[in-house]
Amino acid sequence: MVEHFIRNEKVPGSSPGRGSKININHNLLSMKKEINSAKAPGAIGPYSQAVQAGNLIFVSGQLPINGSTGEMPSDIKSQTRQSIENIKHILAEAGASLDNVVKTTVFLADMEYFAPMNEVYAEEFKAVYPARCAFAVKELPKKALVEIEVIAAV
Repeated sequence: MVEHFIRNEKVPGSSPGRGSKININHNLLSMKKEINSAKAPGAIGPYSQAVQAGNLIFVSGQLPINGSTGEMPSDIKSQTRQSIENIKHILAEAGASLDNVVKTTVFLADMEYFAPMNEVYAEEFKAVYPARCAFAVKELPKKALVEIEVIAAV
């Protein structure tokens, strides 16, 4: 569990419950491993598709681009499905699945896409559902309508 990698340290002179800081154990950082899937689109910048640190997998935001064809669907439901498929491929490379996902962040080009995105999301993720944050941004790369990032625990 993550408790093995994070410890709390009290800041001198602070009162109980305040002034604590969290230090990440250097063992966690030395265990950092890049995860890539040829079935998902390659990174379009200086970042990894995913990084595993200890028992946590951090999957970068996945645009709805088909890794084989390079094409992007045009509607929000198809784009949401494709983003989640890309996430599945990346998690599979680490021996994980959507069942391991504990947190998602959904970026939308417009909040009008929330309901149709949520329909597809509900089909893909099962209870216990991951914690989630969803919000609209000014614009997504390649004019996508949705981008999804996740954190999984293995």
